[in-house]
Amino acid sequence: MTYAVKQLAELAGVSVRTLHYYDEIGLLEPSSYGGNGYRQYNEEALFRLQQILFYRELDFSLSDIAKVIEQPDFDVLESLQLHKELLQGEAKRLSTLIQTIDKTIQHMKGKLEMSDAEIFEGFSEEQQELYAQEAARRWNPETVKSSMSRWKSYSKEKKAEILEEGKLIYQDMMGAMDEGIESETVQATVARWHQHLRNFYEPTPEMLQGLAQMYVDDPAFRAFYEKLHPDMPKFIRDAIVYYYEIVLVKA
Repeated sequence: MTYAVKQLAELAGVSVRTLHYYDEIGLLEPSSYGGNGYRQYNEEALFRLQQILFYRELDFSLSDIAKVIEQPDFDVLESLQLHKELLQGEAKRLSTLIQTIDKTIQHMKGKLEMSDAEIFEGFSEEQQELYAQEAARRWNPETVKSSMSRWKSYSKEKKAEILEEGKLIYQDMMGAMDEGIESETVQATVARWHQHLRNFYEPTPEMLQGLAQMYVDDPAFRAFYEKLHPDMPKFIRDAIVYYYEIVLVKA
């Protein structure tokens, strides 16, 4: 079965203009043209569009998507499996965050006692891996697979050690907020955070900057840290920016 451009747009939930643009840049060309000169798309084109939309969900730029799906060794099935694993992990993380927010609300209303560990539920274990992978998804598609492989290669004990350190970093950051972003304590904590990322991959300067902004821009991250302290998302972002612009430059 083939689809006209309008039919495919309705089926995929995108605009006709978007499909025209994808054609113009060579990202999704029509399978054929009808007698009237209209674009026609077959099943292969549908699956290619599906891949494009999956990568768009992961905030890939169109140029990065083209680089990935045009690779000679690009495997659609492998790509789908990767998307599935990432989405399953994200769904689990968001579910845990929702539960943590509910517990925090009840705690603040005096209806529930929370341990320190419960305060950070959803921001440990798989979340730290997903958070690290977010940089890879946004700034370097090639890093996604290597990041996941590195994480899976760790022993259970090593993973637990990494996750515990990640939790302590955020706890220490929250405890040092009164000292200001330029304080030795805060900057030492940011340096630990930087080193912590290396458990997943070697973050570029662009990744550090992007991750810093995520504390403010990502709704889930911002909402969680605002529950701990209204100014915490901005504080962490500013502390990382200071670290990148002042500490690393002087090093």
